[in-house]
Amino acid sequence: MSSSAPQDAGRHRLWSVDEHLADILAAVRPLEPIELQLLDAQGCVLVEDVTVPVALPPFDNSSMDGYAVRTADVQGASEEFPAVLAVIGDVAAGSGELPTVGPGQAARIMTGAPLPPGAEAVVPVEWTDGGTGGGAASGMTPASAAPEGAAGEVRVHRAAEARAHVRPRGSDVQAGDLALAAGTVLGPPQIALLAAIGRGTVRVRPRPRVVVLSTGSELVQPGEALAPGTIYDSNSFALAAAARDAGAIAYRVGAVADDADTLRSTIEDQLIRADLIVTTGGVSVGAYDVVKEALTATASGSGADGEPSGGGVDFRKLAMQPGKPQGFGTVGPDHTPLLALPGNPVSSYVSFELFVRPAIRALMGLPKSEVSRPSVRAVLKAEKPLGSPAARRQFLRGKYDAAAGTVAPVGGSGSHLIAALAHADALMVVPEDVTSVEPGAELEVILLG
Repeated sequence: MSSSAPQDAGRHRLWSVDEHLADILAAVRPLEPIELQLLDAQGCVLVEDVTVPVALPPFDNSSMDGYAVRTADVQGASEEFPAVLAVIGDVAAGSGELPTVGPGQAARIMTGAPLPPGAEAVVPVEWTDGGTGGGAASGMTPASAAPEGAAGEVRVHRAAEARAHVRPRGSDVQAGDLALAAGTVLGPPQIALLAAIGRGTVRVRPRPRVVVLSTGSELVQPGEALAPGTIYDSNSFALAAAARDAGAIAYRVGAVADDADTLRSTIEDQLIRADLIVTTGGVSVGAYDVVKEALTATASGSGADGEPSGGGVDFRKLAMQPGKPQGFGTVGPDHTPLLALPGNPVSSYVSFELFVRPAIRALMGLPKSEVSRPSVRAVLKAEKPLGSPAARRQFLRGKYDAAAGTVAPVGGSGSHLIAALAHADALMVVPEDVTSVEPGAELEVILLG
């Protein structure tokens, strides 16, 4: 069993939120590193320092479309007395052989193209007549439309200092510099940098595969007709989306009926593609709390096929609201972590943010300081005091105003109020020893956005 406390002890005492989270994080181990192609590595955590093999940019290049010139040839140039230079050719991005710019000469140059030998600066095309013999130009004649435009004369109307509009070699990063440190989460800018320095693959911890199962014979899939006594399954969609948001690859399993054997069989079928399993519903004390029934049987040593389960799940009560009933342990021969969350929509989502998200981030290899949502202190903006049960840490939906440093409640405290949750961007935290929070008081606020 993965839990740090014996199951029987866990069932008969009230756990704190911090104890339950610590128990989960102590049991969850980061996934083994693998080598992935760059795009497959997006969202993954780097496990090695990456150094720069070549300078970026690898050569002096132009930051503008214009003309590569010698500064002495354009010194004193003006609208009235332009410098007239002979155009000796084109330098495009990717050019191999480069023309040498001598006295009285210029080369048409494109953005990103290497600075040719002899040139000391680039004058933007807007400072010239574009080689047309007229006034100030706004662009160049396309080389494909008029290749002869690469020759002739260009009139330059402004002087340029040395290195003007030139991006020096190594001005981004130098060879040997640290490009990305181990522990970096690879987003689009990081992927771009890896590609720019020539890395086709990178060693990372893979994104965790999270299987989400909702339980309840009353659940109907969205798009289907509701029969009397049934409701739509929203939890599995919310938790699968939340798992993706946390950085995981999420697999949503349609609602499993209230049958212990069916649930055990479903879980065993899903183990092949799961680094973490999340269930919602069936963890309280009712006669049809199927998750508790099924996994308590699993914990006692037998799976659906009668073989040892290879783990155990501890069902416990937490000193929190919403989300008092929780389950945590491992299942299957590989001891796959499983978190069993309550079935009420707000309870399940709050539980995900407090416990499942950190577990996913720990599987990714992030340090404990980065696995949970950030929190801030904010002043309560409300028309009346907020009540909270004694000896329970309460999490209330709120709307956070960063500019004002305030937070306002959204909806009530009911654990079924999905609409209120949809309009909240924060959770207001009321400590266990506080039963009333007055308007104007300062609270801890967990930011969900």
